[in-house]
Amino acid sequence: MSESAAENTLAEQIAAQLRRDILRGKLPPDTAIKERDNAAELGVSRTPMREAIRILAQEGLVVLRPSRSPIVARPTVKEVHDQVVVLLALEKLSAQIACERATEVDLSRLAELNEQIAEAYDHVDALDLFEMDMAFHRLIAEAAHNEALAETHHAYLARLWRARFLSATMRRNRERVVSHHGAIMNALRARDPEAVDAALDQHLSNLAEDISAAIEAENAEAERAGG
Repeated sequence: MSESAAENTLAEQIAAQLRRDILRGKLPPDTAIKERDNAAELGVSRTPMREAIRILAQEGLVVLRPSRSPIVARPTVKEVHDQVVVLLALEKLSAQIACERATEVDLSRLAELNEQIAEAYDHVDALDLFEMDMAFHRLIAEAAHNEALAETHHAYLARLWRARFLSATMRRNRERVVSHHGAIMNALRARDPEAVDAALDQHLSNLAEDISAAIEAENAEAERAGG
């Protein structure tokens, strides 16, 4: 592996760790991410740390500032709501195309992952469970076999990563996740766009409201703490 490839891999690993710290609240919104201090804490050089921060900035989790340390993003309720509207459209479009293009391997991967979620649901860490849930949705986008669509879906999923995690922890419901995923898979297996659309409506019908409520509550708490 070349030195640049190794740096990229390390940067992605650092980004993954910082992302989890943001989701868990170790790095709450408006927190400055000091490049030197964080690099020292993780025992890495500043170059991959800088690249990791750039990755998170592209995802919308971090805001870059000229001549100042970047901070963890605090999106407004409207920003999050607008992004959710786009994500829902991408989820439906991906699933509709996947009805036609998904391979048996794609469907098997989805079924295997949903089984893992069902088995792990009652004892796995909330963040690990959330990442498995989001992986299920990424697999649907990939099953459409449209690179532009998958990339756009991934970008919006990344932007809403923290908001969705907040929402998921507020409304943790095994039946909703596992059974709804099953309905989506059944529709995909039947190659039925209308059925998959209905299944996604059932699964994601309250997403915009739940996420907006989670962000609104967090921002209100921050105002009280700062006021």
